[in-house]
Amino acid sequence: MQGLADRARELGKLLQQRRFSVVTAESCTGGGIARLLTDEPGASSWFERGFVTYSNLSKEEMLGVPRALLEAHGAVSEEVVLAMARGALAYSNGDVSVSVSGVAGPDGGTVWIGWGLGEGVTEAQHFLFRVGSSAVS
Repeated sequence: MQGLADRARELGKLLQQRRFSVVTAESCTGGGIARLLTDEPGASSWFERGFVTYSNLSKEEMLGVPRALLEAHGAVSEEVVLAMARGALAYSNGDVSVSVSGVAGPDGGTVWIGWGLGEGVTEAQHFLFRVGSSAVS
């Protein structure tokens, strides 16, 4: 976890330098990213808020993810994680968003991570995790 804490600290410094704030939209991580970020001293100057949207209904209600998108692609998809990143920005005062949706099991799992910046700039990346190995995209 030390590596993640170091990255959170670096992110906080970059956001603070640019006077940006970050907002999270999490599903499978259940608020873990927000916790990691807010554990950093001074996070209140660059962490805007976090959405924990574990259910599809919460993705719809809190982030504006269209039900049709969830039904067509499933919650663990590029389309949904991009909509989550856009929704996090639309329903907050954040400048940068990170979103995550995935499924994990005893043998590993699949995760989509999305990023948003400003109005409309979003990207996503897919990761496959296997027990005993590093992530593969």
